[in-house]
Amino acid sequence: MIKEFTERELDRIIEMAWEDRTPFEAITFQFGISEQETIEVMRREMKPSSFRMWRKRVQGRATKHAKLRSDETDRFRCSRQRHISGNKISKR
Repeated sequence: MIKEFTERELDRIIEMAWEDRTPFEAITFQFGISEQETIEVMRREMKPSSFRMWRKRVQGRATKHAKLRSDETDRFRCSRQRHISGNKISKR
């Protein structure tokens, strides 16, 4: 089943998937899609060459998988990133 997202939600999913320190579990928590569904969104929304580059980059990357992360990394987002509540990005 393919979930429908707004353009803004798709942009945020893609942005989170590209961020090195944002695990797939954060995308699941915020948007309710699995890692595999995130990969499908990326494949559908990106150019083939960009998708291949992204997959090569994130495959096996410890920071993209919460279970592989060190105990020191305990947050979904960078401290400099805007505060995010659910699906809403709040203003500073």
